[in-house]
Amino acid sequence: MRTRHFGYTDTGRRRRHNEDAWLADERLGLFIVCDGVGGQARGEVASEETVELIWDWVKAQAHVVQAAIAEAQTRSVMRVVGAPDRPVTMPAEAVGRLGALVRGAVQNACYMVHGMGEVDPSQRGMSTTASLVLVAGELVIVGQVGDSRVYLARDGQVSQLTEDHTWLNVQVKQGAMTPEQAKRKSITGKQMITRAVGLRDHVEVDILAVPVQIGDRLLLCSDGLHAYLDAADTLVDLFQLDLREAAPAAIRHANACGGEDNITALFVEFLASP
Repeated sequence: MRTRHFGYTDTGRRRRHNEDAWLADERLGLFIVCDGVGGQARGEVASEETVELIWDWVKAQAHVVQAAIAEAQTRSVMRVVGAPDRPVTMPAEAVGRLGALVRGAVQNACYMVHGMGEVDPSQRGMSTTASLVLVAGELVIVGQVGDSRVYLARDGQVSQLTEDHTWLNVQVKQGAMTPEQAKRKSITGKQMITRAVGLRDHVEVDILAVPVQIGDRLLLCSDGLHAYLDAADTLVDLFQLDLREAAPAAIRHANACGGEDNITALFVEFLASP
């Protein structure tokens, strides 16, 4: 498979500057969205540095991804030639190495961004969310810290792959609040995150391995967009647009609904190889 993507970011209607950052490198199969936290503590520095640090880490470990893809391709050949009933899967050890790569990339960024704040008082307290996808053949590894999100669209159905690391979500999981009550909270009330890159020198990273197929689409976005996606048909409608139309349409939707935060949308589509 191959991928194509289109991303767009916007300051929104209420903020003076944009603290979101995103990156797409189809050669590496790496896609990232970060939403900086800190305001005067330079949240935009945290998000931009985190994107660059993760990118550099994955570039340096690209051989790990290629080795995992090669192992999966070997299994595919074995199925066709000698074991037709054997499913085409990536070995668990290879999946584990990919997960460790993504986790290491985020944790290294966390350590470095936290260190920048310790050295420079003007940057102390800056941090960022990080949602990233690493494509390895017919598998994607999702890394998650904070409340940006990754969605998957397949056959007209949309699912949220990531979990929000927010105080509000903790309340829902503990039964102190219903999902309906959480949805009625203001945008401000939804922004209290429980994990962030750079807030401390270490962070717990959620890792998820997801098989993908031709025709699948992903959306990586900051909370400035997904705060306005409660209506189920809104996401479905966005995913049905051409990628070059989908990202700007998502930005327009968020701004039309209030645009209270920075807005970033990065769409990724999986296509058959030429």
